[in-house]
Amino acid sequence: MGPFPQNEILLATPEGGELRIRSFCTPEQIRQLNFDRQFGTHAHYRSLYTRRESLEKIAATPDASVVLAIADGKHIVGFGVLAYPDPEERWAQLGPLLMEVNAIEVSRPWRVRRIGKAIVRMMMVHPLIDEKIVYFVGYSWTWDLDGNRLSAQQYRRMMEKLFEPFGFQEYETNEPNLCLKPENIFMARIGARVSAEDQNRFKWLRFGMTP
Repeated sequence: MGPFPQNEILLATPEGGELRIRSFCTPEQIRQLNFDRQFGTHAHYRSLYTRRESLEKIAATPDASVVLAIADGKHIVGFGVLAYPDPEERWAQLGPLLMEVNAIEVSRPWRVRRIGKAIVRMMMVHPLIDEKIVYFVGYSWTWDLDGNRLSAQQYRRMMEKLFEPFGFQEYETNEPNLCLKPENIFMARIGARVSAEDQNRFKWLRFGMTP
């Protein structure tokens, strides 16, 4: 199904500029924008996506929504990716039922402006959202603790507060990578039209089992 209609939020910046938060950005639109250099490699942190072309590729996949925070009409300062999980991951075993918040990041100079919350909001206006279980995996070793001046536990709580208003809650799982550190977190939002049977399948999947 798709393509889906784009949605957009306009935010004012303290400098008097304009910031657009836009969903379902197409590869062609992304190609016309500049990618902030802060999405790169720092001393203790590496962005998940360091090249604009990676976002273009995801934007071309079925049902995916690449949400961009665009400053002055041309500069990408934040992004969120909602897409189906990699086929090799545990979470792909239920087919198109599950979608992943694959990434959410705001460039260091643009943080503390509630841009992250606006990006999540735009991901959640996906037309299929109530038919899906949308999940988020947080691995503490991927977090920019230095850039945010937070401990791993403080960052974890920040992510909880970011996603909880949109219907996400924490779920237990025995997924090995998540179990490596107590700071890691697994959150999910179960759509209103997800059947009890599919919810049960999701419960068993979290523990690598079949009913």
